Amino acid sequence: MPTALEKARLAPDSMKARILSTARKLFGEYGYHGVTTRMIAQGVGIDISTLHYHWGEKQDLYEAVLTDLSDEIHAKLVEIEQMVRGKPLAVRLEVAIDVMCDHLFNSPESAHLMLFSHFSKNRITSELDAHLARHLANIAVAMGLAVDKAHV
Repeated sequence: MPTALEKARLAPDSMKARILSTARKLFGEYGYHGVTTRMIAQGVGIDISTLHYHWGEKQDLYEAVLTDLSDEIHAKLVEIEQMVRGKPLAVRLEVAIDVMCDHLFNSPESAHLMLFSHFSKNRITSELDAHLARHLANIAVAMGLAVDKAHV
């Protein structure tokens, strides 16, 4: 049976997808503790009970947002790797910076979510923290800022 996140991805105009998108923007702007389920429901234009029906608790929705972000960044890194395989370091750096900067400018909540999830005083602990940390390490290695992930 597909998860709520998988359902949202399969139907981008669905209520689940609309809630996910709004939650991502709000969590990216205010962090986990700065957002209430009521804010998300108001942002979507639905009743709070509808939000809970589609996503359950706030923590479940937040983890779905982080999973979606993690998968998105992973896809970008795979795209970069395919583009730069076998190219000189200078080209790899240029392409990696261009692609990631374009992505972050087009999706500013992505950078905010990564920063909030790692550096917020009130951050929540999630198993997804390790995934996001690996992506940051992959970016540093791909850009030539570290020899390997262990040195990030």
